[in-house]
Amino acid sequence: MDIGIFTSTFGRSTLGETLDAVGSHDIKNVQFDLPSAGLTDMPDALGDDQCATISAGMLERGITMSGLSGTFNIIHPDLDRRNRDMASLGVLSAACRKLGTQIVTVCTGTCDPDHMWRRHPDNDSPEAWAAMIASMEIAVGIAEEHDVTLAFEPEVNNVVDSAAKARRLLDEISSKHLKVVIDGANLFHKGELPRMREILDHAFQILGSDIVMAHAKDLSKDGDAGHEAAGTGLLDYGHYIHLFREMDFQGALVLHSLEEHQVPSCLAFLRDKL
Repeated sequence: MDIGIFTSTFGRSTLGETLDAVGSHDIKNVQFDLPSAGLTDMPDALGDDQCATISAGMLERGITMSGLSGTFNIIHPDLDRRNRDMASLGVLSAACRKLGTQIVTVCTGTCDPDHMWRRHPDNDSPEAWAAMIASMEIAVGIAEEHDVTLAFEPEVNNVVDSAAKARRLLDEISSKHLKVVIDGANLFHKGELPRMREILDHAFQILGSDIVMAHAKDLSKDGDAGHEAAGTGLLDYGHYIHLFREMDFQGALVLHSLEEHQVPSCLAFLRDKL
């Protein structure tokens, strides 16, 4: 298991400067955000020359792209916007292997029209689940066409807000092109923190074989996703890492939700735990 980081952690004006900043911390894996290359998150087009520039920059520095960020609200109430984003997912999926990865990260959406990571009471409705499944079937069809993997994240503010719902989604879609990004700081509904180990154990038990990427951040309370840097909150990282070791996880553990000045301390924390 290698430590990675979101390229968006480093606010630089050019791709080369961003990748140099990653490399300066001896980090060899990234989850890549296209704005790090001067592009939009969900582009209308992504040319071969642009892909080649990104791929060459990473190769030159010995950095691996563990995944490409492609998250959008898959059940956004504005159908036109949803369709535009789905078309952009096709662009990302077509470019994925040219960029050096096989994974595009996605989320399962929320009924909140303004914020992709904000809970809405309708997320628990049968209608929201049906809309999510319908959109995910389209998205997985795109992934199958381009032979890439979509990795979604169970997150308390989205429709798939638990490991159990993640397992249900995987079983309903039943495609090898749909897998999971696990983030231990995203799984705790209000009142569940005292059951942390039980909830983490259950998540790894029912999702383990489908986990292809992991995030490393922290949380200060339950009932919301974590927004803190790894090692600064309440997540039991000793147990979290133990569960990865038990399943012989070979993917990247990607630092998330941290400021650049926190990178050295978070790296030291994770490297000590590993």
